[in-house]
Amino acid sequence: MKLAIAVTGASGSVYTKVMLDKLQQISDRFEEISLVWSDNARSVWQHELSNTAYDNYPFKVWEKNNFYAPFASGSAGYDALIICPCSMGTLGRIATGISNDLISRSADVMLKERKKLICVVRETPYSLIHLRNMTTVTEAGGIICPATPSFYSNPSTIEQVVETVVDRALQLAGVAIKSYKWGE
Repeated sequence: MKLAIAVTGASGSVYTKVMLDKLQQISDRFEEISLVWSDNARSVWQHELSNTAYDNYPFKVWEKNNFYAPFASGSAGYDALIICPCSMGTLGRIATGISNDLISRSADVMLKERKKLICVVRETPYSLIHLRNMTTVTEAGGIICPATPSFYSNPSTIEQVVETVVDRALQLAGVAIKSYKWGE
């Protein structure tokens, strides 16, 4: 499997961290894992997590304006793109077909190729514009996975709460991971 992860400047860097930690643990299952960061994503990470650990992951990092990144083209055969967290600005650009950077271009590629696009949206409350953009992306084939945790598993740490969203996003992308299942 070839997987791309895009990180925007929406609040919720802990979601990205938990996802990247999980992917690092199972990286041998992937042919490729690529990363792209928006302009604000790293500064939000530093503010929220008080570190620069985003530089410590072994994945290929692509600059946000590098349209030569393989997942900017359908011919590269990437299977999924997870945008985590996905800002409402990014979602709006995807919904309106504005491919002005690698994140929005990659989302456009996933939609046109009928591949998995998972947007872990992180905003509250939603405006009507947000809801309409989510509808548009969904109708185009994307999956909206709000960063809304569940509590069925009785999480006791912030990381365990975050895992309820991260595990779901990874499963939606087609990544087989062990996680809490209702009724099991």
